[in-house]
Amino acid sequence: MSIIHTSSFDALLRNSDPLISETLNRALDEKEISVSEATRLFYAKGLDFHLIGIVADELRKRRVGDIVTYVVNRNINFTNVCIKQCGFCAFSRDFREEEGYFLPMDEIVRRAKEAKALGATEVCVQAGLPPDMDGDTYENICRAIKSEVGDIHIHGFSPEEVLYGATRSNISIKEYLIRLKDAGVNSLPGTAAEILDQTMRDKISPGRISVSKWIEVIKTAHKIGIPSTSTIMFGHLESPEDRAKHIALIRDIQKETKGFTEFVPLNFIHSEAPMYKENLHLNIRNGADGKDVLLMHAISRIMLNNHINNIQTSWVKEGAGMAQLSLCWGANDFGGTLINESISTAAGSGHGQLLKPKDIRQVIRQIGRIPAQRTTSYKIIKTYTSEDGKDPLDEVQNISRFGSYHELIKLDRYRYKNNRRN
Repeated sequence: MSIIHTSSFDALLRNSDPLISETLNRALDEKEISVSEATRLFYAKGLDFHLIGIVADELRKRRVGDIVTYVVNRNINFTNVCIKQCGFCAFSRDFREEEGYFLPMDEIVRRAKEAKALGATEVCVQAGLPPDMDGDTYENICRAIKSEVGDIHIHGFSPEEVLYGATRSNISIKEYLIRLKDAGVNSLPGTAAEILDQTMRDKISPGRISVSKWIEVIKTAHKIGIPSTSTIMFGHLESPEDRAKHIALIRDIQKETKGFTEFVPLNFIHSEAPMYKENLHLNIRNGADGKDVLLMHAISRIMLNNHINNIQTSWVKEGAGMAQLSLCWGANDFGGTLINESISTAAGSGHGQLLKPKDIRQVIRQIGRIPAQRTTSYKIIKTYTSEDGKDPLDEVQNISRFGSYHELIKLDRYRYKNNRRN
């Protein structure tokens, strides 16, 4: 029996902060939690802190049960050359830098085919914004992938990239999204969100897509039948109120469009981020600590539970251990295998560029939950009630065959200046 339904839990609530206990009782009644209520939860300590985790876990169990999902996928970050200079990004390079690269089309397709052969159902296609990009580059990539691997899901192109492609093509966002959909895009990553507050964005990523344009891209995509994920980047300059407002904005969009498949809290990876290394902002933090990570997942569940079923934890940001703990604080999805994860790795994350399905399942089982492989749209492919057989990716002994970001930026054959797109 859940502790939520015991007199012991009621006694704990009576001993907690009255305002927090009132908010948690409202959450348990599945009422909407306001920005001010959520902001207060971010300051919780002691007993209140633990009660938030208990309530988030209870809401998770009611909404999605004890299954923890994951997707077998591969990242294809086809270029790191970018016209933007975001303060948190250590992945991008200026086109004049030696470490700029651009993967040719045959290599992009080869990676997609290899992923499919290893059991992947998704390729996540994202990259920098090269200065001389043709407007139809993204469409051509999708068509090339689909021509060889027609049934793989293309999770491609952030709102920033969509806006850039539309601008380069001199057409509207809606028209460009329709072209991407026709070319084979199945869903958008809801990245480039960071914190959806314009004043904050102007500090950490001046010139990046505006809040209003991010919302326009996402809503338009949803309305023409392209779902997306949603994200937040936290642990840098933002306040608890900034976080709560961001989640509330995601909730408002979901009420209107019902197009978000999940919400993903992403911890700021600081060690190679320019704005941290160069101390560009007063009081910049070096990412969120463990307490904040757990609260972020729990409060996301509490605020979004009535509208977005899936809260994803990021092992590549947090490591498998903290990601595992987040599954007890409201999260129900472990993300993907992420073959060739590059962006967090470039920023200094030390948790690797691949986690095999068997390792994900082991982490899930260790906390008494049931692992299940899913599609990008959360259709269950297989539920692992017992460990029966191995996936093709589990059989790969030498993961160095996939290469790494740090190797890629040194390869002459993919050098941007030698593969310039005109």
